[in-house]
Amino acid sequence: MLNNYETVFILNPVLSDEQMKDAVGNYEKLLKDNGAEIVNLERWGLKKLAYPIQHKSTGFYNLIEFKADPATIATLEIEFKRDEKIMRFLTIALDKHAVEYNTRRKGGAFNKKKKEEAAA
Repeated sequence: MLNNYETVFILNPVLSDEQMKDAVGNYEKLLKDNGAEIVNLERWGLKKLAYPIQHKSTGFYNLIEFKADPATIATLEIEFKRDEKIMRFLTIALDKHAVEYNTRRKGGAFNKKKKEEAAA
């Protein structure tokens, strides 16, 4: 049985755009190679951190939503810990309400600007 998960990880801001895309691609490939199904991949870009991590004040944020076997999470997190490009990561299991919320968010249900433009 595959469970729904979401992982957010922050990449070092000194990486070039190409290196950042390669790193994200490697984790996407790792998940697929371990039998995971990628539901959503978002690159949030360079964001300011709430507090410095490794003397850095910014980082490249990435989110991957996927369905996987629980054993895959251990493999993924070991790779995150080994990779010096990863500053922080967090993987959570999604319940049915979170999955529904994510589906609605991707569909634009919470985007106020689009609703205002449609009404005008």
